[in-house]
Amino acid sequence: MKTIGLIGGMSWESTASYYAFINQQVKAELGGLHSAKVCLYSVNFAEIEVLQHANKWHEASVILIDAAKRLEAAGADFIVICTNTMHKLYSEIQAETQLPIIHIADATAEQLKKDGIEKVGLLGTRFTMEEDFYKSRLQSLYGIEVLIPNEEDRQSVHRIIYDELCLGKVENGSRETYINIINRLYEQGVQAVILGCTEIALLIQQEHTPVRLYDTTMIHAESAVKLALK
Repeated sequence: MKTIGLIGGMSWESTASYYAFINQQVKAELGGLHSAKVCLYSVNFAEIEVLQHANKWHEASVILIDAAKRLEAAGADFIVICTNTMHKLYSEIQAETQLPIIHIADATAEQLKKDGIEKVGLLGTRFTMEEDFYKSRLQSLYGIEVLIPNEEDRQSVHRIIYDELCLGKVENGSRETYINIINRLYEQGVQAVILGCTEIALLIQQEHTPVRLYDTTMIHAESAVKLALK
């Protein structure tokens, strides 16, 4: 079994979901008392959040590159960055480590292609929804058309992530807001919606909507388990 290196803490609530799901999957695959071999380096999200909103992405990359190097030194065989947004820095981090990094958008796109999804909605932070590092990867590498919510809805999605979900708050009213946004995307012709922020699955699960959802946390974690057990 390979050792999975997790760069977590963005936020710790979703990192806990990664850790739990990875171990559940390893146990399901191997049975008995088996669990995953994991190295976790968890950053201080307060520092990262300030840099994100100040547009200081280079400074943020320094922190995550340091985390990747620490995982490499600790004996990890590959790396999983436990957040969608910070894949904005994927190329910078990958260039500074010898370990392969599983890109969360690649893992998600491969599942979408397997399921025949050609047009998808994307929810996430404003960075993920509005910038090209995520959408263009799905479109150019996998031929998947991506729609994002309107400006007002993007503001709501982003605010709920940072002001509530990253603080561990799960509000019924916010769930209703997300469901309405998902419905509006569906009315525009999407076949499914990507939960493109690892905290969103704390609020919305498939049981809450008939629109097909793709939980990037679970998909990413499952990809890590497959590689670890390969």
